[in-house]
Amino acid sequence: MKAAEDIIIAPVITEKSMAGIADKKYTFKVAKDANKLEIADAVEKLFKVTVAKVNTVSMRGKKRRMGRYEGKTASWKKAIVTLKKDSKSIEFFDGLA
Repeated sequence: MKAAEDIIIAPVITEKSMAGIADKKYTFKVAKDANKLEIADAVEKLFKVTVAKVNTVSMRGKKRRMGRYEGKTASWKKAIVTLKKDSKSIEFFDGLA
């Protein structure tokens, strides 16, 4: 079993993810090999909250160009974590909203 810090890589801060905070939905970049149960345990352990459900999305890398050079960004996995109604919010996101 991986450590919670290895599963949750970074928060995803976009307009759409910030709109979900009102419904207690938080978006994270997670390890590609992590499953929903591991993600839920990691969020509960790191932020001391209660998770209701986890939705995951595998994000494909996009083609990018720098002048005449062409490359591709890395693929990654995104998790949308919904907290239970009686759970406290995650303090990190409170300062951003």
